[in-house]
Amino acid sequence: MNPQVIERSHVARLLPKRPQESHKGMYGSVLVIGGASGMAGAAILASRAALKMGAGIVHAMLMDENAPSFDFMQPELMLHRTEEKFPAATTVLAGCGMGKSAVATRLLLRALRADADLVLDADALNLIAIHDELRGILVARRRPSLLTPHPAEAARLLGCTTEKVQNDRIASVLKLAEDYRCLAVLKGSGSLCAMPDGRLFINRTGNPGMSAPGMGDVLSGMISGLIAQGLRMDEALLLAVHLHGAAGDELARNTAIGMTAGELADKARELLNLWISERTS
Repeated sequence: MNPQVIERSHVARLLPKRPQESHKGMYGSVLVIGGASGMAGAAILASRAALKMGAGIVHAMLMDENAPSFDFMQPELMLHRTEEKFPAATTVLAGCGMGKSAVATRLLLRALRADADLVLDADALNLIAIHDELRGILVARRRPSLLTPHPAEAARLLGCTTEKVQNDRIASVLKLAEDYRCLAVLKGSGSLCAMPDGRLFINRTGNPGMSAPGMGDVLSGMISGLIAQGLRMDEALLLAVHLHGAAGDELARNTAIGMTAGELADKARELLNLWISERTS
């Protein structure tokens, strides 16, 4: 099966121009769950990315008991402790820096049962791979769900080796979407996006300079922020994956080595607004 190439001409028109009479309540809310001890930065990066994609409200539920009560660099974020009740959200992102503790498992169970669109990354995927109960709840969900694995995480979900995933990336991502009844993006050079209905897309943006910590967290946050604003999950996935790589390509013009995930989120915001302005001018 030959995947369709994601083109800027298609994805740049997906996010509509905002009406003059706007307020934050019109653009959804995101809840990011993760950030266990030593990994709070992953959840913070994802939360900032969701905000910079235009989500109306972004909550971050941080598991590290020593995590800050607010983000000094992005005070617009609303930070919560894991013992608190889940804040209302239209989109939930779970897994960024989550770890695989009993607390993480309980939080993921709550996220799977939430009446919200769901994006699963990092340790949320690893937990689902080892807990049949979590997998069963995911498969039975009625709201849309998205898996965002790199090859090793995909192998755990499929019960095979990373080498087998990489040897047939197309078959692997299609099987993820089929087995878990989810959308799936298999990250890497030429990221593949599979839909439950069998549609398959490949992304050609991106470069080796993006081999840096936090890039996957930023991508998941970008996808979540776009979903919150009302894009269908498949639309948000294609736009975010293409934009994420395009932002990396822009940064690589001057920063091929030493690129950081935080600056990529800023460049993605810049490009998104440029694409919208070019489309409406």
